[in-house]
Amino acid sequence: MREILGRRRKFSLRRGARSPLLRGALTCATEWQWPVLPGIGLQPGGGRVRVCGCPDPDCAVPGGHPFEPVLLAATTDPRMVRWWWANRPAAPLLLATGGRGPCAVSLPAVAGARALAVFDQAGVRLGPVVATPTRWSLLVAPYSLEELGELLNRQDWVPSSLRFHGDGGYLALPPSQTGPGRVRWERAPQRRGGQPWLPEVSSVVDALVEASSSAPDGGSRLAY
Repeated sequence: MREILGRRRKFSLRRGARSPLLRGALTCATEWQWPVLPGIGLQPGGGRVRVCGCPDPDCAVPGGHPFEPVLLAATTDPRMVRWWWANRPAAPLLLATGGRGPCAVSLPAVAGARALAVFDQAGVRLGPVVATPTRWSLLVAPYSLEELGELLNRQDWVPSSLRFHGDGGYLALPPSQTGPGRVRWERAPQRRGGQPWLPEVSSVVDALVEASSSAPDGGSRLAY
């Protein structure tokens, strides 16, 4: 019986290795050294309404947040990554922001498209940009709360639709499927032999604040 279970286990790992989510998680964890973990995911079933797999019927981030393991379990260990996605092959891929990983700034999708056009016209180099149907997120180099506070203190007003993902935060990465829809790369990571290049938050925050100021504010409900 033990031998049969062992064979089943190997088959499960081989099947999981073909999963785009597992491949994405291993790339982040092993090649880029970004700590990752699986998201809670969505409840199975059809229909247009996407219900989170957690117990909260009014979940603000359906499918796209940690549940178990908790965020502190995020890792770059390939063995743990393979085990997670072998057992839950459809689990969203979550990046633990800050610390060893990138930070991010997210804003409504309309504002994000406008900001990228401004950056391109000005010749500003950007790093990876993650997009969902509702929000776009620009990945930036890790920043401290003190640095972020100084940058925001210079602004006349910071719209609540602009959100910052630093230490203790998380972000769903492609090719995850969450409540708002498929997560994709609007700008794919660019590498030169190592980790993807990331801009400093100071180089993008002014344009993102301006773009968000004229975009619909999502209110207090997170819409990642």
